[in-house]
Amino acid sequence: MNPLQFELYRLYGLGTSSAGTRALVLELTQPAGWTQLSAVWKGVQSDLDLPSPAIAVSGDDALQLWFSLASPVAPDVGERFLHGLHARYLSELSATLLRLLADASGLPPAPPVQAGPDRWSAFVAPDLAAVFADTPWLDVAPNSDGQAALLRALEPMRPAVFDAACRQLGVLDQEAPRANLAPTPSPGMPPGGHGPAGEPDAMRFLKRVMNDVTAPLTLRIEAAKALLPYAEPREARR
Repeated sequence: MNPLQFELYRLYGLGTSSAGTRALVLELTQPAGWTQLSAVWKGVQSDLDLPSPAIAVSGDDALQLWFSLASPVAPDVGERFLHGLHARYLSELSATLLRLLADASGLPPAPPVQAGPDRWSAFVAPDLAAVFADTPWLDVAPNSDGQAALLRALEPMRPAVFDAACRQLGVLDQEAPRANLAPTPSPGMPPGGHGPAGEPDAMRFLKRVMNDVTAPLTLRIEAAKALLPYAEPREARR
């Protein structure tokens, strides 16, 4: 697993099968562009206290926001969240210019992907997003390590934070249903023992990476950093 694959798994659970989804994609097609999409990108952070979503160019006709969830949710819950963002930040925009993707089976391929001759999808930095408003693609294949570096700075939405945002958007009156949505381990995951009963599969995977002496040190460090927010204080374990 290279650094980019690791970040795509850490943030979006890509590479695993799951009854739910950990990735929600809001795609805005031309002629709309970054002027409109930036209202969502800024608003979710300032109004809803959510982590910054990743920004991507589709390689074709759209700009995208990739929202990361720490725990999977049912596709209908994710769809309601995206519809809530549409109503709050893009209500004057025609629904024909929007694609709200909340089902893992219907997500676009995660960048980078060659969409056509001299056209690549890619994650892009916020200060460069406006540059791709009219041409939402890269002319050459993006650097894999550079893509991983962009994602490394991002964090997934924890369940309580996501639920609070849904309530603010008026799309969820109670806590999002999460029962029976733990992702199923992928056959391609590194070998290792199973975590405690009920522990999310993502955490078990990260612990296996962290403890795998055959894995590159940089990935083991990144796995340890990803697990830090979930570490219990020493006093709490006594």
